[in-house]
Amino acid sequence: MTFTVPLVGESMSPQAFRLLEVVRDLVERGEGTVTITPTPVPPAPLALPMAMEVAGAPGHLHVSRDSRTVRLGGTPLELTRLEFDLLVFLAENPRRVFTRLQLLGAVWGYEHAVARTVDVHVRRLRAKVGEKIPLITTVYGVGYRLSDDAHVSLADA
Repeated sequence: MTFTVPLVGESMSPQAFRLLEVVRDLVERGEGTVTITPTPVPPAPLALPMAMEVAGAPGHLHVSRDSRTVRLGGTPLELTRLEFDLLVFLAENPRRVFTRLQLLGAVWGYEHAVARTVDVHVRRLRAKVGEKIPLITTVYGVGYRLSDDAHVSLADA
Protein backbone atom coordinates (compact mmCIF):
# COMPACT_ATOMS: atom_id res chain seq x y z
CA MET A 1 0.00 0.00 0.00
CA THR A 2 1.35 3.44 -0.90
CA PHE A 3 0.40 6.80 0.61
CA THR A 4 1.54 10.19 -0.62
CA VAL A 5 1.60 12.98 1.94
CA PRO A 6 2.42 16.42 0.51
CA LEU A 7 4.86 18.22 2.78
CA VAL A 8 4.88 21.78 1.55
CA GLY A 9 6.18 24.80 3.39
CA GLU A 10 7.86 25.14 6.77
CA SER A 11 5.43 23.03 8.81
CA MET A 12 3.06 20.12 8.44
CA SER A 13 -0.64 20.22 9.01
CA PRO A 14 -1.82 18.45 12.19
CA GLN A 15 -3.43 15.78 10.00
CA ALA A 16 -0.18 15.09 8.10
CA PHE A 17 1.77 14.97 11.35
CA ARG A 18 -0.73 12.51 12.87
CA LEU A 19 -0.58 10.33 9.75
CA LEU A 20 3.20 10.18 9.99
CA GLU A 21 2.91 9.23 13.69
CA VAL A 22 0.56 6.36 12.82
CA VAL A 23 2.83 5.17 10.02
CA ARG A 24 5.83 5.29 12.37
CA ASP A 25 3.97 3.11 14.87
CA LEU A 26 3.15 0.58 12.13
CA VAL A 27 6.78 0.44 11.06
CA GLU A 28 7.96 0.02 14.67
CA ARG A 29 5.63 -2.99 14.96
CA GLY A 30 7.06 -4.44 11.74
CA GLU A 31 3.83 -4.01 9.79
CA GLY A 32 5.20 -1.90 6.93
CA THR A 33 8.00 0.19 5.51
CA VAL A 34 8.26 3.90 4.85
CA THR A 35 10.25 5.93 2.36
CA ILE A 36 10.12 9.69 2.81
CA THR A 37 11.64 12.00 0.20
CA PRO A 38 12.47 14.76 0.96
CA THR A 39 12.79 14.60 4.75
CA PRO A 40 9.99 16.68 6.31
CA VAL A 41 10.76 19.62 8.55
CA PRO A 42 9.78 18.64 12.11
CA PRO A 43 7.10 20.78 13.76
CA ALA A 44 8.07 23.26 16.43
CA PRO A 45 8.12 21.66 19.90
CA LEU A 46 5.25 22.38 22.25
CA ALA A 47 7.27 22.22 25.43
CA LEU A 48 9.23 25.43 25.86
CA PRO A 49 12.99 24.91 26.21
CA MET A 50 13.60 27.92 28.42
CA ALA A 51 11.40 27.92 31.51
CA MET A 52 12.44 31.46 32.41
CA GLU A 53 10.83 32.86 29.27
CA VAL A 54 7.35 32.33 30.66
CA ALA A 55 7.91 31.89 34.38
CA GLY A 56 4.86 33.04 36.25
CA ALA A 57 2.71 33.42 33.13
CA PRO A 58 -0.97 32.68 33.80
CA GLY A 59 -2.04 29.31 32.45
CA HIS A 60 1.55 28.12 32.12
CA LEU A 61 2.75 24.98 33.88
CA HIS A 62 6.38 24.94 34.98
CA VAL A 63 7.48 21.40 35.85
CA SER A 64 10.72 20.75 37.72
CA ARG A 65 11.77 17.11 37.42
CA ASP A 66 14.45 17.21 40.13
CA SER A 67 12.31 18.74 42.86
CA ARG A 68 9.14 17.08 41.49
CA THR A 69 7.23 20.34 41.72
CA VAL A 70 4.66 21.92 39.43
CA ARG A 71 3.72 25.59 39.40
CA LEU A 72 0.70 26.96 37.59
CA GLY A 73 1.34 30.62 36.78
CA GLY A 74 3.59 30.81 39.84
CA THR A 75 1.20 28.96 42.19
CA PRO A 76 2.34 25.52 43.41
CA LEU A 77 0.15 22.55 42.48
CA GLU A 78 -0.04 19.50 44.72
CA LEU A 79 0.13 16.42 42.48
CA THR A 80 0.37 12.78 43.42
CA ARG A 81 3.36 10.78 42.22
CA LEU A 82 1.39 9.26 39.35
CA GLU A 83 -0.21 12.56 38.32
CA PHE A 84 3.26 14.14 38.20
CA ASP A 85 4.74 11.23 36.24
CA LEU A 86 1.82 11.27 33.79
CA LEU A 87 2.21 15.02 33.21
CA VAL A 88 5.97 14.72 32.64
CA PHE A 89 5.57 11.76 30.27
CA LEU A 90 2.98 13.55 28.12
CA ALA A 91 4.99 16.79 28.12
CA GLU A 92 8.10 14.89 27.00
CA ASN A 93 6.10 13.39 24.11
CA PRO A 94 4.01 16.26 22.68
CA ARG A 95 1.58 15.48 19.86
CA ARG A 96 1.99 11.73 20.35
CA VAL A 97 -1.16 9.79 21.19
CA PHE A 98 -0.85 7.00 23.75
CA THR A 99 -3.31 4.21 24.46
CA ARG A 100 -4.27 3.50 28.05
CA LEU A 101 -2.12 0.35 28.00
CA GLN A 102 0.89 2.29 26.69
CA LEU A 103 0.46 4.83 29.49
CA LEU A 104 0.13 2.08 32.09
CA GLY A 105 3.39 0.58 30.90
CA ALA A 106 5.29 3.86 30.58
CA VAL A 107 4.01 5.74 33.66
CA TRP A 108 2.81 3.05 36.05
CA GLY A 109 5.50 0.57 35.03
CA TYR A 110 3.11 -2.29 34.44
CA GLU A 111 0.18 -3.20 32.22
CA HIS A 112 -1.65 -5.56 34.55
CA ALA A 113 -4.12 -3.04 35.94
CA VAL A 114 -7.51 -1.86 34.84
CA ALA A 115 -6.96 0.49 31.90
CA ARG A 116 -9.60 2.85 33.30
CA THR A 117 -7.13 3.71 36.05
CA VAL A 118 -5.56 6.05 33.49
CA ASP A 119 -8.91 7.79 32.98
CA VAL A 120 -9.18 8.50 36.70
CA HIS A 121 -5.70 10.03 36.90
CA VAL A 122 -6.25 12.12 33.75
CA ARG A 123 -9.53 13.43 35.20
CA ARG A 124 -7.86 14.32 38.52
CA LEU A 125 -4.94 16.03 36.78
CA ARG A 126 -7.32 18.06 34.62
CA ALA A 127 -9.30 19.08 37.71
CA LYS A 128 -6.20 20.24 39.56
CA VAL A 129 -5.00 22.32 36.60
CA GLY A 130 -8.48 23.69 35.93
CA GLU A 131 -10.98 23.25 33.14
CA LYS A 132 -10.12 26.58 31.48
CA ILE A 133 -6.52 25.51 30.83
CA PRO A 134 -6.12 22.90 28.08
CA LEU A 135 -3.74 20.16 29.16
CA ILE A 136 -4.66 16.68 28.00
CA THR A 137 -6.65 15.91 24.87
CA THR A 138 -8.75 12.77 24.63
CA VAL A 139 -8.42 11.06 21.27
CA TYR A 140 -11.66 9.11 21.27
CA GLY A 141 -11.25 5.42 20.60
CA VAL A 142 -7.46 5.67 20.98
CA GLY A 143 -6.19 7.33 24.17
CA TYR A 144 -4.63 10.58 25.35
CA ARG A 145 -2.04 13.17 24.33
CA LEU A 146 -0.78 16.54 25.49
CA SER A 147 -3.07 19.27 24.18
CA ASP A 148 -1.76 21.39 21.31
CA ASP A 149 -2.61 24.47 23.40
CA ALA A 150 -0.86 23.25 26.56
CA HIS A 151 1.82 25.60 27.85
CA VAL A 152 4.22 23.34 29.73
CA SER A 153 7.92 23.84 30.34
CA LEU A 154 10.12 21.08 31.72
CA ALA A 155 13.24 21.79 33.73
CA ASP A 156 15.68 19.57 35.57
CA ALA A 157 16.32 22.10 38.33
